[in-house]
Amino acid sequence: MGGVGRRRARRSERRPERPPEEERAVETKAPADPEPRGASKLWSTGFGHVATRSLQVLAVIAVAAVLIFIGARLTLVVIPVLIALVFAAAISPLVSWLRRRGVASILATWIALLALVAILVGVMWLVVLAVVNQWDELQSQALDGIDSLQSYVQDLPFQISSEQISSVRESATGLLQSSAVGSGAIAGVSQTANFVTGFFIMVVVLFFFLKDGPAIWEFLLRPFSGEAYDRGRRVGSATIQTLGNYVRGTAIIAVADAVGIGIGLAIVGVPLAIPLSVLVFLLAFIPLVGATLAGILAALVALVALGPVEALIVVAIVVGVNQLEGNFLQPVVMGRTLSLHPLVILIALTAGTVLVGITGAVLAVPIAASIWRAIQVWDGPDLPAKFARQKRAETV
Repeated sequence: MGGVGRRRARRSERRPERPPEEERAVETKAPADPEPRGASKLWSTGFGHVATRSLQVLAVIAVAAVLIFIGARLTLVVIPVLIALVFAAAISPLVSWLRRRGVASILATWIALLALVAILVGVMWLVVLAVVNQWDELQSQALDGIDSLQSYVQDLPFQISSEQISSVRESATGLLQSSAVGSGAIAGVSQTANFVTGFFIMVVVLFFFLKDGPAIWEFLLRPFSGEAYDRGRRVGSATIQTLGNYVRGTAIIAVADAVGIGIGLAIVGVPLAIPLSVLVFLLAFIPLVGATLAGILAALVALVALGPVEALIVVAIVVGVNQLEGNFLQPVVMGRTLSLHPLVILIALTAGTVLVGITGAVLAVPIAASIWRAIQVWDGPDLPAKFARQKRAETV
């Protein structure tokens, strides 16, 4: 027995004692994760991670496609609501200014709303009145312009026969003197009804956006709290600010373009100068291509009504006004409101036009700019979302 006790004592003397911290670390050490097997092993590889991300992307695309499909089927509701949101973002500072001056909330809302509706109705009435009053003049000048073109096409490097010119003239004469415009207006009664319905929906929605916009956003943020609620507040404020700055800045630039080009058209003597000026104002809300389209239309009217020389003068006027606007006015008015790459703008324009037509072309860019601005404040006032943060020098 004594020998056994001595052997146990010698073993305990040879065993080194561990510090208490190491003993606790050994006791609390978690068991190693078992190696994945079967299907789990397939998804844990690099290719499995790619497949997982691909499935997630496909799910997001599917949800977006469903939303776009529903929106395309409900354009009579979705488009007026979006337009009302854009207008509300643009004129909400006027409502806030009136309220700060002691004007009652409901009265300030009505003042801003009626002012906007009066401007829109006035513009439409001005265009219709100018077209009706100058249509006969445009018709006669167009026919005279087609006759004058015959003398210019004789010296072109490619051959155009007199029969082809006569055929074009007869077609244009028949179009201008026929009732095609009237029959087209009758055929478009349903479109007109949809426009009127959408306009009234937009006005009603705009009224409530102006009156109760912050309260509506707070109601939508009810499910969120803490950091999610703060993020919702930041995103809402950034989106409205971006939309408002974009619309107000674009409107100032559009007015300058319309006035400058309109004065030039009037000096040259182009018919329908007022409707063309209004068209310049409207197309200015389409970045990149709007000014080009306006210039092409104005030059075509001048070419048909007056001749090639006047058309070239109109082109020079449009190019000069656009250069002044792009180099001097736009940097001052817009600043960094539209901080999107031209490629992103072009893709947004194309997608909006394909989905909703001309309305989509107008709304696509401000919506894209608002989404990008929301991403820029996702994690903080000056902290973009993690995936959008610059992680290295992006130079080439």
